[in-house]
Amino acid sequence: MPRAGAPGGTLAAVSFRPGPTLGVQTSPTGGQVEYALAKKAIVRDFKKGRLSRLDVCDAHPELLRAATNLGRTTGERCPICEDVDLVDLTFVFGSKLPSGGRVVGSPAELNRYWRRKDPVVCYVVEVCCGCRWHHLTRSYPAGAGVEAVARKSLRDRTGR
Repeated sequence: MPRAGAPGGTLAAVSFRPGPTLGVQTSPTGGQVEYALAKKAIVRDFKKGRLSRLDVCDAHPELLRAATNLGRTTGERCPICEDVDLVDLTFVFGSKLPSGGRVVGSPAELNRYWRRKDPVVCYVVEVCCGCRWHHLTRSYPAGAGVEAVARKSLRDRTGR
């Protein structure tokens, strides 16, 4: 009888590491995750009255401070208040960084994380400094030889 995972076997060998089950990025070559569908669902529920402004506009004061001082304007209007342009903030988490991560202040600083020997995970959050809307836009790995394709958002890669 063939053993599991061997040619002609029925089951492949499976290995479980604790990281993925805890929601931790364990592979520096993991892909970019876009959260556009989640954003559309929240905005739709807000516009239909299923969610109140208090439900969706609850950014922490430290997030607002970082957005005001370090955010990059996206050129898109806030989907909630429709008065103020959104800003993007990039947070980086990884070994040898503070437990709360770091806010990236410039493109040059972000490039330094791309050149790191240790892997990091980047999270881009869009923030409206007017009404306090915030939403996780995308996450992607960097450093440790990760392909540069993850640097661009899906929107930039598809030309939309």
